[in-house]
Amino acid sequence: MKGKAIESWQQILARSLSSPEEICKSFGLDPNSIGAAAERFPALINPYFLSLIREPLDPLARQVLPDPRELEDKAGCPDPLAEERTSPVPNLIHRYPDRVVLLVSDRCAIHCRFCNRKRRVGRARRGGRFDLGPALQYIRSHPEVRDVLLSGGDPLLLEDEELESILASLRSVEHLEILRVSTRVCSALPQRITGSLCRILRKYHPLYMSLHFNHPGELTPQARKACWRLAAAGIPLGSHSVLLRGVNDQLEIILELLEGLAELGVRPYYLFQLDPVMGASHFRTPVAKGLGIVQKLALKLPLHLVPQYALDLPGGGGKVVLAPAAQGAHAGMI
Repeated sequence: MKGKAIESWQQILARSLSSPEEICKSFGLDPNSIGAAAERFPALINPYFLSLIREPLDPLARQVLPDPRELEDKAGCPDPLAEERTSPVPNLIHRYPDRVVLLVSDRCAIHCRFCNRKRRVGRARRGGRFDLGPALQYIRSHPEVRDVLLSGGDPLLLEDEELESILASLRSVEHLEILRVSTRVCSALPQRITGSLCRILRKYHPLYMSLHFNHPGELTPQARKACWRLAAAGIPLGSHSVLLRGVNDQLEIILELLEGLAELGVRPYYLFQLDPVMGASHFRTPVAKGLGIVQKLALKLPLHLVPQYALDLPGGGGKVVLAPAAQGAHAGMI
């Protein structure tokens, strides 16, 4: 008797929910309740991530389920970090002197409702190929650039051959020292971390991976396997989280997440204050709350597992690390 065929990551992604009718049928909701928000900011929930959600108000559902409050946000900005202004050529952001962000895709495994690139993700190109020629030429002609971060969308939603072509082009640039990949797939579509992908990635060291986990409910057996595969390929793994009201804005939740990541050899490096992106104000937490969480984490974790609490200054000012009051923080150095 033959076993059930294992779906590829492409097949799983192809069965994603995107229309209000599909999403509401799965959650038992009225399509009218989320239709306008999904029209303004496209939705996407793949079957794997959907299987982790228990009910419409749980922390994982809040991250991906369109919410009418997205349309009530009058304070947010479509491009809160002024990325378009610091983009000298298409699909490239050059904010810091020696680092650039290369936007290689507009596809994601899920559409996070708090994403600071809601203006780009899942829109016109619908997964079409980007013309990266001008961006790659810009990198070649700027010898001060030594570090490239692949982002998007999610770079790992490119097919293996296309991703390798980009990595090979970058590795041929003599003045580039570091390649980094920012991805959500380990938490949102861990099936993407295949043996063939890992064999490609390990050819382009030094290459670093920046993972995105927000809640311990995302640390499933599949996610753990994905992280172990990347670690076995010799890729240093770091993780960042975004502090989100109603999702992870409690000490116990963040602590459980960080301890779970540490078991996988993933070093937490940033806990982000939410960017003031349009349609996400209902997720925002006071800065003081984040500082308080980090200060208490320093009493419970060794220092190297305590993430820096950071925010991106509006208008393209760059990242700033915020430090809690000094009292008690020394305990994290033990």
